[in-house]
Parts: sequence; structure tokens; C-alpha cells
Amino acid sequence: MKAMVITANGGPEVFAQRDLPIPEAGPNQLLVRVMAAGVNPLDYKLRRTGAFGYGPGSVLGFDAAGVVEKVGPGVTGFKPMDEVFYSPDVTGPGSYAQYHLTAADIVVKKPQNLTFIEAAAIPLAGMTAWQAMIDRCHMQLGQRVLIHGASGGVGSMAVQLAHTAGAYVYATASPANMGLVRGLGADYVIDRTQRDFAAEITKETDGEGVDLVFDCVGSDLVARSIPIVRSMGNIVTIVNPSGDLSLGYRKNISLHYAFMLRKRQTLEQIAELVEHGKIKPVIGKVMKLEQAAEAHKQLEQGGGFGKIVLTTA
Repeated sequence: MKAMVITANGGPEVFAQRDLPIPEAGPNQLLVRVMAAGVNPLDYKLRRTGAFGYGPGSVLGFDAAGVVEKVGPGVTGFKPMDEVFYSPDVTGPGSYAQYHLTAADIVVKKPQNLTFIEAAAIPLAGMTAWQAMIDRCHMQLGQRVLIHGASGGVGSMAVQLAHTAGAYVYATASPANMGLVRGLGADYVIDRTQRDFAAEITKETDGEGVDLVFDCVGSDLVARSIPIVRSMGNIVTIVNPSGDLSLGYRKNISLHYAFMLRKRQTLEQIAELVEHGKIKPVIGKVMKLEQAAEAHKQLEQGGGFGKIVLTTA
């Protein structure tokens, strides 16, 4: 099978196309013919650092959508030709390949109203946003929520989930992506390049601030957000924060670090919302599997929106 592997840890140029053996489905496993694979910041971080054992010869990729090719012993609920989507386990190998072997218990049948490309943009970003805001911070109807990095893969899912949950959504984005974020359901979008989000939200809320901040960007945004979070409020981040966080202690704010867990139930709940038209994937670019290096280069440069998806066809 055709696969994109990394020949070393480093920049995007370390990708090379290789012909690898098609794996065999063992007990409780599915062999999936991959039709599309999403590209995530996690991918390039592992490519650079080699964390989790991703060294030379490794296959990256933590979003997959495709067709079940073979069903291993002990698997129930799936059969060959089922259309599925899921986030491959971080222990690898990943989904930048024509075939992928996965544990069956993290796989969900693809919503019929999605293409494979659209489906491949959802699992990691969708489950990350769900677990961060709903599972960890118990987001509720009527709350005020601020989402940093609202036009990215995770942020665009977070805006839609918050809107669907009945929250009032503040969001930060670059000028080019502000219209997109409004279209996803954000009630108030702030130009992150020109405006002081904290001052603006303080003014808009008459000093009351927000109940929840979801940081998808990193740097000092958590520290800068603490003054506008209500006492006993929540901040959740998927990137290590920097800066002075001591004010959060005095305000009894809970700071959560969210690293996505692969749970079939979470992805099934997201799939149901997709089927009912409540949320949709945001696709920034579609590229060929052989263009993995260029996809990583563009993602690392930033400034885009939504997800980059690789196709194997």
C-alpha cells in the first residue's frame, strides 16, 4: 500500500512515499481502506519532536474516513463495505496511508450526509472541542463563552457546539476569517490582530465577563483571559499556556488542560448532531496524500481556516 512516512524528525521535507505491506486485521480490529485523512497540529508536533515514538519510518495521521475492508475476530457491529470515520490512536501507525488498522471500539459509522473528505475533518477536532467544553467544563445553556482561534479545526467545531448548546459565543479570529466564524454561529467576533478582546468583552458585558474560555491558540491568551472570567468560572486550553496565571487562584477559576481521549460515545454524539445539520466540518484545503509535506508546511504557517484533508484517490 502507498503510505507517507517520515524519514527523520524535523521539517516537512522529511516526508517520503513508501510502499508498505497491507496489515492483517487481528482480534477486535478493523482494516479500513482510507479514503481521506485529516491533518492536525498534533501531526507536525510529532513529526518535529518524535514524541510517542514517532521516529524514522513512522506514519502520521489522526483523522480517518474510509471503508471497512476486513473485520477481525470478535468484532460485532461492522461488516466489509461499511463507511466509517474515527481518530486513530496516538500509538500509531497513523492514517497517511491507503489502509489503516484500528481497534474497532473507537470507530463510528460515517453520517450519510457527509463525504469522506468532510468526515475526515471531524473526529479529532470534534472530540477535542466536545470533551474540553462539555465534559470538562460542563458548558450550559445561556452561558457566555469565549473561543480563541475560532476559525481553526478545533475552534470552528467549538463555535458550533457552543452555539448549538445555547451559549452566547464570543470569538477571536483574524480579519479574513471573521465572516466565516460569524456564519458558524458566533454572536460576537473580535479581530484578534487589532482589538483588545479583554477590554471589548468587559465593555460588552458591563464588566460581568464570561463563564468559560476555550483557548485553541496558546501563548499568553489564558493569562490575558483570566481578568474577564467570572469568579468560579472555567478556562480550558489545548496548548500549554504562558504568563502570570496567579489571578486565577484569587478568583477561584478552574484551569483545565485538555488532551483528547478517543471515545466512541463522544464521536457518536457528534455524528448525530452532524446528521441533524447542527454542526458541519469546515474544510480549508483538500490535497493529495503525496502532498503531505506541503500540507504540513501550510498548516504550520498559520493564517488558514478549518481543516486540511488529504485524499488517497
